[in-house]
Amino acid sequence: MQAPLDLTIAIPVKNEARNLPGCIAAIGTDLAQQIVIIDSGSTDGTKSIAAANGIALIDFEWDGHFPKKRNWYLRHHTPTTKWVLFLDADEYLTQEFKTVLRAALTGDDSIDGYWLNYTIFFMGKNLKGGYPLKKLALFKVGKGEYERIDEDRWSKLDMEIHEHPIIDGKIGEIKSKIDHQDFRGIAHYITKHNEYAAWEAARYMKANADSAAKQNWTWKQQLKYRMMASVWIGPIYFIGSFILLGGFRDGKRGLAFSMLKMAYFNQIYIAIKEAQHQTSLP
Repeated sequence: MQAPLDLTIAIPVKNEARNLPGCIAAIGTDLAQQIVIIDSGSTDGTKSIAAANGIALIDFEWDGHFPKKRNWYLRHHTPTTKWVLFLDADEYLTQEFKTVLRAALTGDDSIDGYWLNYTIFFMGKNLKGGYPLKKLALFKVGKGEYERIDEDRWSKLDMEIHEHPIIDGKIGEIKSKIDHQDFRGIAHYITKHNEYAAWEAARYMKANADSAAKQNWTWKQQLKYRMMASVWIGPIYFIGSFILLGGFRDGKRGLAFSMLKMAYFNQIYIAIKEAQHQTSLP
């Protein structure tokens, strides 16, 4: 058994009893000095799973304002380790990823954060094509915080959704992938993305009214938000995902996934147009 890395793995959750056991098992017992679960009032057995595995659990109750869950944890329960990895309960560390992670965190100390890559499982199988999933979810403690959005309860989403950490330093990338598998089914997926669409539309409206909100956006964020007010955002996503990036290689699953995501972006467009109409009313 190897010595644990100078790393805290923080798992923000709410009602994740279906996914959490596999997530914990995939981490293993010798990877990180600490694993902590940040819980938003789960009622499904999530807390008992944490207790059964001897994992520290912190209760979080959002007041509707900044900070949300990840930033709140960083500010009020700052990890004592050098590194922190934010891992969702439906994300499963592979052995290959853990090997590369260990080499990265014990190697070049000039790097302060890492972009991480993920597989996407849909209808029970890993997708071969489509847009890649990448997140900046691993960084040195004290070197990063998720971008600040003063949203005043745009939604009931108490955790940073599409906000990126702002890293004070050099950023690298770990190419070995983490498996993203959500076992809660399509109904949960649709409900979740309904909430995401409303949040994205509200953020678009705020960003248009406050140019300073865009200062720390990545180029991908800038492109996405420029496209959001266009009816073509959904079809463009579909063409990119299914045709240009090889979603067709997944056959019916690839087609279904690309159409599902196209509908999501179309929903954001409609929500933006509704919001713009409301603001124009006397």
